[in-house]
Amino acid sequence: MTSEPRGPIRTGGAVPLTAVTAGTVAMVVSYAGPLALVLAAASAAGLSAAQTSSWVWAVSVGAGVTCVGLSWWSRAPVITAFSTPGAAILVTALPQHGYAEAVGAFLAAGVAATALTATGVFARLMARVPPGVVAAMLAGTLFSFGTAVFTSVRTAPLQAGGMLLAYLVARRLAPTYAVVCALAAGLAVAGATGGLRVDLPGLGLAVPCVTMPQFSAGALVGIGVPLLVATLAGQYAPGVAVLEAAGYRPDSRVVCGTTGLVSVLLAPFGSHAVNPAAITAVICTGPDAHRDPAKRWIAGVACGVGYLVVGCFGSTLVALFTGLPDALVATLAGVALLGSIAGSLAGTVADERHREASVITFLATASGVTIAGIGSPFWGLIAGVAAHVLLGAGTPKDRRSLPERGSGGPSHRAGKAQSTRTAPDGMS
Repeated sequence: MTSEPRGPIRTGGAVPLTAVTAGTVAMVVSYAGPLALVLAAASAAGLSAAQTSSWVWAVSVGAGVTCVGLSWWSRAPVITAFSTPGAAILVTALPQHGYAEAVGAFLAAGVAATALTATGVFARLMARVPPGVVAAMLAGTLFSFGTAVFTSVRTAPLQAGGMLLAYLVARRLAPTYAVVCALAAGLAVAGATGGLRVDLPGLGLAVPCVTMPQFSAGALVGIGVPLLVATLAGQYAPGVAVLEAAGYRPDSRVVCGTTGLVSVLLAPFGSHAVNPAAITAVICTGPDAHRDPAKRWIAGVACGVGYLVVGCFGSTLVALFTGLPDALVATLAGVALLGSIAGSLAGTVADERHREASVITFLATASGVTIAGIGSPFWGLIAGVAAHVLLGAGTPKDRRSLPERGSGGPSHRAGKAQSTRTAPDGMS
């Protein structure tokens, strides 16, 4: 896959509605599910309302600043988020340590992530993974989101069925606005049936709360190391892969190093990790965001602005996202990812030489298995690479290579994503 250098990009003209909608959907999906893990971890650890609000503020502002800044800089839809596997680890790990020690572990994990990504060490490791295995990891990660559409149809037929029908009809008549129509239909059904459980007590600006970090061996091993491994394997690797699969080649060292640095700066306010997103990034990198790949970066900016708005009002607007019906969020994410699931599945079986290893990766990732607090994308990647080595595939000529370009701005702008019948969402 190549990325074509482009001339100066004009930002004038009307802001494309589809790009803004894609960014908004990505932001809603980011909060609607993973935020529950943050709130559960905060509750389990007995954090005060001020500390919890500061945590939400820190991860929101961190994701917002990096989304806007990196998307504007690279002219690519660079979507970032707070670490979901990291938050899952904290649900059980955080109560075992003092909060100040946990903040120290957040800080140490952020420093390590920055060093590994900014120096290109992590990129060189990922460059040795065959492209079919990476596509299979993405397909396995997205698989449950696709099946959730039909699970929701069973449990909430009117809500999910109405959204799916609206999506399919719009896909036939006005494909660019299919996801927008699904969202509108979902909100209409939820409002008509009383499914919206939104209770906004009133807008109030969040007040950041600083916690001075303390360092202990127990917290560094029990929180810092699992957080680092889970975030690098479960977020950084697929996050960069999503951008590359869609034809975008921003300097991975800058993208990953910047999110690591922001994690370090915001750790005293409660941010456990900010990183490149994978699933929500897919929503913004395909043709549903905009038919012109060079304009999809606007989706990244829109997503970042949404993060910043939610972060400024802290837990007040959190109720807006936690009050959405589960079926609405699950169906919205599923229909927004249909094209990407198709593209990643096509990439999984495209190269016959690596097909068996790729299928093993897909099955291991789709299984959802969690071992030692680390999610299935990591274990799927390990299983696929192990199978690739044991099967004696050798060194593929088409081995993917993450860019390691010098500083001084992006050496390649957002390229024209490949357009094929087998990869409808820009993936190959």
